[in-house]
Amino acid sequence: MRRKRPRKTTMSDKGVKGLKPHRTRYAVDDPELRGHWIRVQPSGSKSFWTVARDPNGKQRWNYVGLCDALGIETARAKAREMLTRVRAGLPAIAPKTATFGTVMDDWLRRHVEKNKLRSRDKLVGLINRHIGPEFRAREFIAIRRDDITTLLDEIEDEHSSRQADSVLTIISSIATWYATRHSDYNSPLVKGMRRTNSKEKERDRKLDDGEIRNVWTAAGECGTFGKLVKMLLLVMQRLDRTITMKWDEIDADGVWTLPPLELGEKENIAKVQLPEAARAILASLPRFAGNPYVFAGQGDRHIAKSGKYMTRLRRKLPKDMEHFSLHDLRRTARSLMSRAGVSSEHAERAMGHVIPGIEGVYNRHEFTAEKSAALAKLANLIDAIVNPRENVVPMRKESR
Repeated sequence: MRRKRPRKTTMSDKGVKGLKPHRTRYAVDDPELRGHWIRVQPSGSKSFWTVARDPNGKQRWNYVGLCDALGIETARAKAREMLTRVRAGLPAIAPKTATFGTVMDDWLRRHVEKNKLRSRDKLVGLINRHIGPEFRAREFIAIRRDDITTLLDEIEDEHSSRQADSVLTIISSIATWYATRHSDYNSPLVKGMRRTNSKEKERDRKLDDGEIRNVWTAAGECGTFGKLVKMLLLVMQRLDRTITMKWDEIDADGVWTLPPLELGEKENIAKVQLPEAARAILASLPRFAGNPYVFAGQGDRHIAKSGKYMTRLRRKLPKDMEHFSLHDLRRTARSLMSRAGVSSEHAERAMGHVIPGIEGVYNRHEFTAEKSAALAKLANLIDAIVNPRENVVPMRKESR
C-alpha cells in the first residue's frame, strides 16, 4: 500500500472528502494527529485507521470507522484513545463484552467437545495456525464483516483459498452458535464470502516447465523468501512445516529430522536426506545468533508469512502468467515426482500423506532411504527444467 503525505498542515472534513481514489489503495496521514491515517480504496471508499507500535515494537493497524459515518474530529477523538491503549500493550478498543477468544473457547467446550465432534483436532489446528492473538482479543460483537474479510485475505494470500474457507466455516459456526444464545446478536457474515465454489472441481493448478523456470529465476532475486520458494519445490512439504525449519533439525550430512507431530498437525516427511540442491540453499543462508530458524525473520522468529513477499515475486514474473499460490508449488512438485519415475507409494510418503488401509496401519517402516531417493529424483528433474537440455520432455498444461 502506498502512503502519500499531504502538503497541507491541517486536514478537514472537506479535505478528506476531496481525496481521490487511485488504481491501488493508498493512505494519507493526518497532519494534526500522529498515528492517524485515512485509507482510500480504488472504489472510492475511505476509512480512518490508527497505526502505533505496542510495547514489543510490533506495528499495529486498527480500524476507526468509515469517513462517511465519522467526522474527522470525532475520528481523532477515537483515534487518540486507541493509540494510547495500543502503546500501553492493550487492545485498541476495550472489550465491553466477551472477546472472540473467550467465545471461541466456550464454543469448543460447549459445542465441539460436548458433541464429541470427530473434527475437533482439525478445528484446533486451523485455529492455532490462522487465528492469532490480535484477532482473538477483539470484542466479539464488535467484529465487522471487513475485519473477517481482512483475515481471510491474509490466509488466502499466504496459504490458499481453501484454507481461508475452512477458517470462514469455523467463524460461521461460532457466530451461529453464539446467536442461538444471545437474542440481540446478528452475525456479520453474508452469503458469498467463500473464496472457492464448492460446485467446481478441486483446484488443479500446477506450473508448466516455462513457469517453473520463470518462478525459479524470479525467486533468485527475492532473498530469503525466494530461497523458501525454491525449497518448497524441492522438498514438497507444506508451507507451515518448511517455513519453520530449524538449524538443529538438520545434521552435518544434510539429514532433516522433523519433531514429533503436535495436536492437530498433519503428517509430514518425518526424516529425509535433503537433495544436493536443497543443501546448497541451506549453505547460502546466514545464521543469526538467537534465531533458530533456517528462513530467519526479525528477532528470534522465522520469516513472516506476509503476502507482500509473494507480491514482490509476482512483479518479477511475466505479466500474462496465470496466478498461482505457494500451495500450487507442492502440487507441481508432486506431479514432477511422478514424471521423474517415482512410485506413487514413495511419492505419497515423501509428501507426508497418510497411507490408507491396512498398509498404512501395519507397515511401520520409516522409508527414509526411499523418500530421500524420491527427493533426489525430483531435484534432478527440476535442475533439468531450470537448466534446459535438448533431451528433456516438457510438462504441458492439461486442458480444463
